[in-house]
Amino acid sequence: MNQPTPAIVAQNAVRRLPRIALLLLCAAYLLPGLVGRGPWKSADITAFGYMAELARSTEGLARWFDPRLLGIAPETPALVPYWIGALAIKIAPAWLHPDFAVRIVFALLLWGTFTATWYAVYYLARTARAQPVAFAFGGEARPTDYARAMADGALLALIACLGLAQLGHETTPALAQLYFASHLFYGVAALPYRRAGPVIALVVGTLGMTLSGGPTVGLALATGSVLFIAYERRRTRRAAEPASTGWSGMGEDEGPGYTRGALLTMAGVTLLAAALAIGLGLLQWKIDLPGAHPGTSIMGDIRSQARLLLWFTWPAWPLALWTLWRWRRQLAARHVALPFWFALVPLAATWTTDYSDRSLMLALPAMATLAAFALPTFRRSVAALVDWFTLLFFSGLALLGWIYWIAMQTGYPPKPAASVARLVPGFVPEFSPIAFVLALAATIAWCWLVRWRTGRHRAALWKTLVLPAGGTALCWMLLMTLWLPPIDYARSYAPQVRA
Repeated sequence: MNQPTPAIVAQNAVRRLPRIALLLLCAAYLLPGLVGRGPWKSADITAFGYMAELARSTEGLARWFDPRLLGIAPETPALVPYWIGALAIKIAPAWLHPDFAVRIVFALLLWGTFTATWYAVYYLARTARAQPVAFAFGGEARPTDYARAMADGALLALIACLGLAQLGHETTPALAQLYFASHLFYGVAALPYRRAGPVIALVVGTLGMTLSGGPTVGLALATGSVLFIAYERRRTRRAAEPASTGWSGMGEDEGPGYTRGALLTMAGVTLLAAALAIGLGLLQWKIDLPGAHPGTSIMGDIRSQARLLLWFTWPAWPLALWTLWRWRRQLAARHVALPFWFALVPLAATWTTDYSDRSLMLALPAMATLAAFALPTFRRSVAALVDWFTLLFFSGLALLGWIYWIAMQTGYPPKPAASVARLVPGFVPEFSPIAFVLALAATIAWCWLVRWRTGRHRAALWKTLVLPAGGTALCWMLLMTLWLPPIDYARSYAPQVRA
């Protein structure tokens, strides 16, 4: 029989997060870093080089299936990301710089990742086994309102992940893989409720992963999805049998399930992606276990990978672990098992390949989903602990950012100024009024957000993740306004070009 849900949520706790506030937060995270910089070392500028070379190529269609830069094939066997960038360069007007045109398109990919993650969580939270406990006299959260609040929380958790900030704003195949993986995730999650949109997402996601340098990860995700859909269909049939014979148990209404057509569609797309990967010779999996490189030890690599996992997926990973514990009686439920698989495969790739951070980024939407399902199980004391830690952490980072920026501009205090000069030798600071105003506005918005969060307001599921998401957006805004000139000086080739 079905186990009781650990979620206890009243209707007043699932009030709507204002759409304008959510859109402004996403814009404050997406837009900084689009302008005022060049491609960064080394993956960013390398990928842009392949895109620019492909856009200038006159060798016909064959070159598009074999991109080259100075006669060298890309290290990542990707096609679609370079196609996207090359097409952006080709259709961009003459007055638009090519690297800026590419960054605009890849920013849209990150926006698409946000959208796909939101809708995936929305449909997962609508399943019967994800719903909160029904109260004896009513008043529990309505399914649609509950699902919307959970999706808002998942999007906030994704924005809050520290590892997404830099890699999510580069124009590399890793961001395209994130986009396609999130659409595959959405397609599997929404397939019981919709048809056309999820099927398109399945095709785009699976084939996109295959052609974006991640065929093995994409095929693993797709194969696991096929097996999960088959398991769900079998479980649903078994659940319906007692109801048809009058026995109680698993026969309660569980909402829409996967149809036979859904299983065949998922299996067909997976087989098509496998055939495409084999036909184009894209399956080039290279096992790179910890300690395999000369001069490294197994324990040293494990510690390095563990540190990467801890900070890269913060704050989603502790909430995801809490979800697995609190929902341990429902581990096979759709809203737990599906994101767990979509997080487990990239984690395995992180530990067995040489692209640790870029493989780990693919797990962020699924980990944010698991983090969201921790919210309805939190006690008030745990939520307060998260708030205070986040408040102190991001406020401290912002304060240090302002102090060091003032020192860089004025030379006082002398120690921070000397530290900046040592880190960026030869850089001459310049004052930008626009950057200063934007950074000041972001800091004021953070202060208002802190004041709002610490005030007395009605409880809402997503409130616990407002400060982590807002703090990450604040720090990224400060980096891409106040600190963009020295960062661009250190990480791009612009100084050498000007010299």
